[in-house]
Amino acid sequence: MEVAMPKDLQQEASLAKRRYMDLCRQRRIFDARNRIIGGDTEAWDVQVRDQKIKEATDKARHETFAAEMKHNDKVMCIMNDREQRHRKQLCRAINDFQQSFQKPETRREFDLSDPLALQKELPARVSDNDVRNTISGMQKFMGEDLNFQERKRFQKEQNREWALQQYGEWERARADHKLAEHHHTQTLLKFDEAARDLQKLEGSTRKEVCAAVKAFNKSQVVELAERKRHEKQQEQEDNMTEITNLLHGDLLSENPQQAASSFGPHHVILDRWKGMNREQLEEIWFTQKQQIQEKLRLQEEERQHSMDWDLRRIQKAHASLLHERQQQRLLREQRRALDCSNLNLARQQYIQKKLMDAASSSQPTEDYFSQFNTRSR
Repeated sequence: MEVAMPKDLQQEASLAKRRYMDLCRQRRIFDARNRIIGGDTEAWDVQVRDQKIKEATDKARHETFAAEMKHNDKVMCIMNDREQRHRKQLCRAINDFQQSFQKPETRREFDLSDPLALQKELPARVSDNDVRNTISGMQKFMGEDLNFQERKRFQKEQNREWALQQYGEWERARADHKLAEHHHTQTLLKFDEAARDLQKLEGSTRKEVCAAVKAFNKSQVVELAERKRHEKQQEQEDNMTEITNLLHGDLLSENPQQAASSFGPHHVILDRWKGMNREQLEEIWFTQKQQIQEKLRLQEEERQHSMDWDLRRIQKAHASLLHERQQQRLLREQRRALDCSNLNLARQQYIQKKLMDAASSSQPTEDYFSQFNTRSR
């Protein structure tokens, strides 16, 4: 029997705690009803409930503030209406007092501010020769005499005569203008007739020039067509020569000898290289096969290494499981031995009590032992 050390007990406790956490996690993950990949629904429910409680609290506080604000606004409106009514009553009382006891006629200086004082006084002058009209009074100016209406009528008559005179002069100027326009129109007609003759002469001259230009252009077109035909024929000959040279040249014939360099067989001219030969391709294929085999060998070694590690991990888990079962078996044996010793002690105590109490019956003893046997099991 091995002795359990504190370090071993601590390690076993950590392993048991980890196994319990894994079991809890498996129940939480593989529960099809409550599982949500990548999230904890219980924590989310708690957060949602806290958020709702917070929102309800904020809403209640805001409603309380709103009710208080409404009450304050109502009180303010009532006080404002009361103040306005008091102010209107005060203004009405002041106006009534002024209308009843403070009339303008009762003032001592009313004669200085009487609005009808000017209507009660005499006008500034009665006639043009009024003695009150001194030079410093400035009550009579040029054109402000009392004969203003007659003078106005005379001026209107004079303006009418002047208007008739101006109308006659305007009629004469209009007749002169019409005569000048007639002469100008006759002159324009003569100029138009001369321009028409010049246009006819210019048209005949333009026709002769167009005929000459047309003949010159026709000769130029014929010459241009001949030159293009000759150039096209020369181009076709040049193209045929170029095609023949390309067909018989090294470029299209894929001659590998043209890529040979003067520095040796391993050097090639890049702009003339036509690809690898059969030997070079086979060498590359052989190298690729070797690389593939090497990669397969490394993958097999890695797989064998992984299998070894998996076997070791399984063996270690099996050993830990056997050790755990052995520990549980030892604990059950210790518990059973403890129960047996407790049962013996209980029997001894009961026998001592029976000797002390002779009036007790045997039936409770059997029940008592049956209870102990049930507990030990």
